[in-house]
Amino acid sequence: MKDFGRVLTAMVTPFKEDLSIDYDLASKLAKHLAENGSDGLVVHGTTGESPTLTHEEEYELYKVIVKAVKGKAVVIAGTGSNSTATTIKSTKEAEKIGCDGAMIVVPYYNKPPQEGLFQHFKTVAESTKLPLIIYNIPGRSSRNMEPETVKRLSEIKNYVAIKEASGNLDQVKKIREITPKDFLIYSGDDNLTIPIMERGGHGVISVVTHVAGKMVKEMVEAQASGNLKRAAEINAKLEPLYKGLFVTTNPIPIKAALEMAGFKVGKPRLPLVEATPKEKEEIKKALKELGII
Repeated sequence: MKDFGRVLTAMVTPFKEDLSIDYDLASKLAKHLAENGSDGLVVHGTTGESPTLTHEEEYELYKVIVKAVKGKAVVIAGTGSNSTATTIKSTKEAEKIGCDGAMIVVPYYNKPPQEGLFQHFKTVAESTKLPLIIYNIPGRSSRNMEPETVKRLSEIKNYVAIKEASGNLDQVKKIREITPKDFLIYSGDDNLTIPIMERGGHGVISVVTHVAGKMVKEMVEAQASGNLKRAAEINAKLEPLYKGLFVTTNPIPIKAALEMAGFKVGKPRLPLVEATPKEKEEIKKALKELGII
């Protein structure tokens, strides 16, 4: 059973002014995250703007991040797509490059039925030896993976965890009840980390860890060890940051926050745009409240 740790960062992809990838800064950011609370990094996920990266960029990013944090943090490749064949190709490349695992998102736009989801994930698992994380995010994919489908997949040895971003706490509880104890549940929403851990979750795949990694790590470890009062205190302090960093579509706010904190990660690629002046003020206020800037 592969345990990737309790706190993973869904990492942004830094861009230069011409919107080409800044691989040097990606390496520096990865090292910073590994030294500031992150047990692992999810690369080329939604927060990494995977829809706008070419496969060549995707694979180069994996190489750079694996080299940067080897021995310091695990690297999970965001290889999922809405094509099973494409997902298999990317997952095989990630395995060759030396990533520690892969995260497979529920296929978006084509809206497969539950049996289609099962067959997609099963076929991907058969193509690799990497441990795999299911990524359920119906708000972006338009299809929810039902707990019964998660249960079926949890019986395939490659599938070691799920990133649950449905926002449905009853669903999280159900998944915990019907899957093996060593099948891990990660919160996919920073503001629901504690409620999900209360329902048997293992930790979080986080965005706010880019700027508050040590706080999130302390909170998660406190919750896991039964120090619920301390976990609640930290969670309350982080609430303005949860709000500020999701004031508009992710990763627009976290890229703005990183700029303010000294990491010039650039603006997002179209069709995403920079945060508005009003949004930036809200982000700045949240960062100042926590003493981050």
